[in-house]
Amino acid sequence: MSIPVISFVAGRSGSGKTTLLEKLIKRLKEDGIRIASIKHDAHEFDIDKEGKDTWRFAQAGADIVAISSPQKVAIIEKVNQEKTLDEICAKISDADLILTEGFKLGSKPKIEVHRSEIHGELVCNSSELLAIASDVEWNVGVPCFHINDIEGIAGEVRRYMAKFSAAISTYQQTH
Repeated sequence: MSIPVISFVAGRSGSGKTTLLEKLIKRLKEDGIRIASIKHDAHEFDIDKEGKDTWRFAQAGADIVAISSPQKVAIIEKVNQEKTLDEICAKISDADLILTEGFKLGSKPKIEVHRSEIHGELVCNSSELLAIASDVEWNVGVPCFHINDIEGIAGEVRRYMAKFSAAISTYQQTH
């Protein structure tokens, strides 16, 4: 895959992952970065509204339902087992960066979002971490940013994107 992926993870709900990602996406968009985001939900979800045409098609037995307009497209696919992050990312082609919320058990580089009142310890090993965004300082061998330091976190993401791009370029030149 030639699109860098960074997973934002936390030990518990309420740590601020969604809020941080929302601010980070807005900041990175100012730099002209095309971003795909993927949210992991450990529970069943439904984005189709009861009674709408796509919901009716799914109720009739369609395994894949898509809706398209001039501004956006959505595809809802029933699966027998949860797709891996790599399988989901493989369906994304027109992005410069993929940011995920969740997937803490995945193999992608992670930025752990930590709030001391929510969770005492970090949930990831430092070897899995690109950085930490926290309300307290951590000294575990990776950069630690205050959870509200969107500029600093955006800088770390841009540094990772540059390293990723250089590694892809080197690989392509040698193969």
